[in-house]
Amino acid sequence: MSFSSLGLSAPIQKAVTEQGYDTPSPIQAQAIPAVLTGKDVMAAAQTGTGKTAGFTLPLLELLSKGNKAKAGQIRALVLTPTRELAAQVSESVETYGKYLPLRSAVVFGGVPINPQIQKLRHGVDVLVATPGRLLDLEQQKAVKFNQLEVLVLDEADRMLDMGFIRDIKKILAMLPAKRQNLMFSATFSDEIRELAKGLVNQPVEISVTPRNAAANTVKQWICPVDKNQKSALLIQLIKQEDWQQVLVFSRTKHGANRLAKSLIQAEISAAAIHGNKSQGARTKALADFKSGEVRVLVATDIAARGLDIDQLPQVVNFDLPNVPEDYVHRIGRTGRAGALGQAVSLVSSEETKLLRDIERLINRVLERQEVEGFSPVHALPESTLNAHGKENKIKAVASQRKHRSAGKPAPRAGSGRDGRKTPAPKTADNGDLAQQKGQNAQPNSGQRSNQGQRSHQGQRNQHQEQRNHQGESKRPQAAKNAEHKNAPATAEQARSPKPQDKYPQRGKVTANSSNSEHKANREHKAKGQSHSGSQQRSQQARHHEGSSEKTNHGQRRQGKPQGRVQPTTNSAANAPKK
Repeated sequence: MSFSSLGLSAPIQKAVTEQGYDTPSPIQAQAIPAVLTGKDVMAAAQTGTGKTAGFTLPLLELLSKGNKAKAGQIRALVLTPTRELAAQVSESVETYGKYLPLRSAVVFGGVPINPQIQKLRHGVDVLVATPGRLLDLEQQKAVKFNQLEVLVLDEADRMLDMGFIRDIKKILAMLPAKRQNLMFSATFSDEIRELAKGLVNQPVEISVTPRNAAANTVKQWICPVDKNQKSALLIQLIKQEDWQQVLVFSRTKHGANRLAKSLIQAEISAAAIHGNKSQGARTKALADFKSGEVRVLVATDIAARGLDIDQLPQVVNFDLPNVPEDYVHRIGRTGRAGALGQAVSLVSSEETKLLRDIERLINRVLERQEVEGFSPVHALPESTLNAHGKENKIKAVASQRKHRSAGKPAPRAGSGRDGRKTPAPKTADNGDLAQQKGQNAQPNSGQRSNQGQRSHQGQRNQHQEQRNHQGESKRPQAAKNAEHKNAPATAEQARSPKPQDKYPQRGKVTANSSNSEHKANREHKAKGQSHSGSQQRSQQARHHEGSSEKTNHGQRRQGKPQGRVQPTTNSAANAPKK
């Protein structure tokens, strides 16, 4: 099959031939005819198989037959998640459409907006944009969508995830309802696929390779190593294997900067590229890497969606990605267009779960190779490819619940699932139950006075309990019923003190002997307080003069307060009589 058989015009075929292509790839052979019919398309294919040309060529063919864009209008919109990918798509549009009377433009953040506004003022047929900058241009009334015919979401899985979905929904609300929708990506999770189907109308689904798989031309293997030895291992691999062009992926921006600095200190030319870098610095680093001036390019996942480097031989995952699909996009930077490539992942024991998620996604267990001198202290567990991952996960959760339930305390009364009261656990002694739980059982209003006496009476505990039991049996039945109605629902609540019993010695007494005993104690206590008070007053009175003592004694007889003796402050009272 040739490009001429796909229904493309002569100008487009000429541009394709000049690039050295004569046979379309599988994704191009299926996607180009489907797009030319005007239907919505959802296409998935491995990275490096020509997806960009799969929608660019038919898009240019459709636009070449319509009316030109008016001032401030666009006819086709291509949205990409990164600036690098936007620049790459824009380059493809210019390359394949250079013999067509069409205008194109690319807009993204990190650069001045005024030149972009000037270019859009006269209208463009194809606009390649990142979502954020497109919304900025729309707010400034620099772009209109009345003539929009086609919407393309490149790397649609990333465009529809939580990072971009809000901006995408805002943009979709601005577009005409009648349009053609094209979605292309290397990976489509089940959730993203369902979300994408809600944005398209009866799409033609194309999948030319196994889902979420990397190209067969990429050799994949992992190297177990401790986390603190990754930098040293990477430096040794680069020097020992004589790698001249290496793309290294780091999980964080600061990690990318630190790694690039370590490589430079080891006399290996390196540069970092991530979102905190200015667009000029990112463009320069990428250009130096492609030209060979920079040996190692350390990047975050920003580069996993926008780098197309011919004959890139090595990709290294310094850190495994949090999202398994990003692994496929990372290693897809090598082995493109049928070329051979190698993808190495430095994996520590902390990344065991991430590794298992990746292996389940690509449906294969990655080969392991340890490097001499870098054997990990914390061993990396062996992986097993399990097709019944969900079932095992359910079993694991059930096992965890079983272990947790083994250490659970006995269920309390009234805690049934259906809201009905359940009986309290039967135990021989409530004190034993509290001791098993590691808690101190607290007595109720009647028991607290008994326990206070136990600390002074020693072996009289059993006699006191018998008296309490006899007192309870003599109480009227109505009082027992009322107390039973207001009794706590659980054994623990029964052992805890009642809120209204603020003073333990003044609680309810059940036996007559206890009443008389408490009454005698109170009278004796009152007499003792009165006696101690009189002694205190007599001692204070001795420190004053005789006249003051007589005066105070007279005041007490007249009903004055018998508290603290107040010294006389009137000078006339102390004067001698004439």
